[in-house]
Amino acid sequence: MSEPMSMNQVIHAAVRRDVARTEQALRALDDGDGERARQVQTAWRNLVRELTHHHEAEDTIAWPFLASRGFDTGLLEEMEAEHVAMKNALTASSAAIDAVVAAPTATAAVAAADEVARAREVINGHLDHEEADVEGIMGDLEQDPEWKKAAAKMRPASLVDAANALAWMQDGAGERELSSLRATIPGPVVTILTKVVARRYHREVAPVWR
Repeated sequence: MSEPMSMNQVIHAAVRRDVARTEQALRALDDGDGERARQVQTAWRNLVRELTHHHEAEDTIAWPFLASRGFDTGLLEEMEAEHVAMKNALTASSAAIDAVVAAPTATAAVAAADEVARAREVINGHLDHEEADVEGIMGDLEQDPEWKKAAAKMRPASLVDAANALAWMQDGAGERELSSLRATIPGPVVTILTKVVARRYHREVAPVWR
């Protein structure tokens, strides 16, 4: 049986999944399909929102905590620099997708897909690096009381935001991601949050990928 994934890895899987889905949707966009362009824009903005929360929480909470414990500051600086590159890539992709909404041509959609593909390289490169070199460090601290307090501060600020994040992580997830979520968060809690509270995600974003 596969090892359970950490919450960090489940988030990363959702990021990889939605970046790939966005690129594919743009490449398949029919000329003049403004409605589909707006749908893809909505899903992309949700991804950017979730990913931005994730990497900003790491920059402001996780990396300073690890630095305070004496971990390699050079590695942590690499993480921060990669976050900057990722933010720039997201911004460029967002602008390209907005251009498709403004003028929904197949040519603009392919150009936006190419921009998302470039962002995918930056994003996946960072996620792979973090999982290879930082994931183990965070895992070793899992039972540390001070780390638990720090990690709690990285969670979404509101119940609605938490439910949106859970719904997003589950949407299109494989069984390994789903079983890891169930192991981390009790099944009834996941069900209530995602089906009752996460109305915005299920109304606005989930239908884009159906």
